[in-house]
Amino acid sequence: MEDLPVTTVIATAGFFAAAVFGAIVNRTNFCAMGGISDMILMGDSRRFRAWLLAMAVAIAGTQAMHGLGIIDINTSIYLTPNLGWLGAIAGGLMFGFGMTMAGGCAIKNLVRIGGGNLKSVMVIIIMGIFAYTTLRGLIGLGRVSMEAATNIDLSQANLESQGIPDMIAVALGMEVGTVRGVLAVILVGGLLFFCFKNSAFRASARDIFAGVSIGALILVAWWITGVLGQDDFDPVQLTSFSFVSPTGDSLQYLMTFSGATINFGVSAVGGVIAGSFVAAMASRAFNLESFASSDDMLRNMLGAALMGTGGVMALGCTIGQGLTGLSTLALGSLIALVSIILGCMLGMKYLEEGSLVGAMGALFSSD
Repeated sequence: MEDLPVTTVIATAGFFAAAVFGAIVNRTNFCAMGGISDMILMGDSRRFRAWLLAMAVAIAGTQAMHGLGIIDINTSIYLTPNLGWLGAIAGGLMFGFGMTMAGGCAIKNLVRIGGGNLKSVMVIIIMGIFAYTTLRGLIGLGRVSMEAATNIDLSQANLESQGIPDMIAVALGMEVGTVRGVLAVILVGGLLFFCFKNSAFRASARDIFAGVSIGALILVAWWITGVLGQDDFDPVQLTSFSFVSPTGDSLQYLMTFSGATINFGVSAVGGVIAGSFVAAMASRAFNLESFASSDDMLRNMLGAALMGTGGVMALGCTIGQGLTGLSTLALGSLIALVSIILGCMLGMKYLEEGSLVGAMGALFSSD
């Protein structure tokens, strides 16, 4: 392994970690959008609590790894002093609405591909194209202009990052490490209390396993890029799982293999599909599925485009911001997460009402 390029080591480790991720999501039906839908439409909050449990595990583990010096989360993209609040809000709303139209977020559609869902193949291709276009193509021009006009440079307020602990520490004149530890304990404790106070969730071994294991895999990915990726001559960007921008990179990698370098994100996309495929075949759940109608196809295509554009603007998805980003306690990640949830709820109301105006009225009504 010592003779292998660090990028190869990271890609290989990322592939197998993501394969486990994909297999677990396939067998447990872990899904943020599905959890929100179950809770709103059926009053069943177990899958939503599984997502929150994963969040608690990710926050606890990430903050512990940072405190012990195993990784430095300040080098991640989530804790820059450049707060993109508008991108987090607009992108989060777009992603949340889009994942409702597409019947699931980025990770869910990748997992469905492994299970034989041809609809998800179309969703992932379109999402990846729009993600890459928003990142480096025509839409990127508008994105860069928006960020230049609206992003807030927190360094002018003597803040080194957009970490919530940093902001509280400056405001109260306290040590950042102390604030970080106290805040992490409060958040993790609150999330665990909310999850396990529900008797139905406590009785669901599947959902508890999903939450704990998915949260733990976020930590595994931090370790892969932050420890295995340490190289003085060929450093790797500290990151964990996220699936919107990497899907665009994966399409680019497939098209220009001879001139491209595989990275953690690209290998993770492939790993999720492979792990889900193995799980589906082992459980005899592999089944080819296509669009039910032209309307179904158009709705999924629209959702994919919104997810691709919104996911890049918000710097992540239900996993990339909801778990990975939030585990760093970044303000931008919190804003994006709330926006994604609101966008998802708006999308559900839209499917009920049939119009965006009616959906907004239903969402914000007092009934």
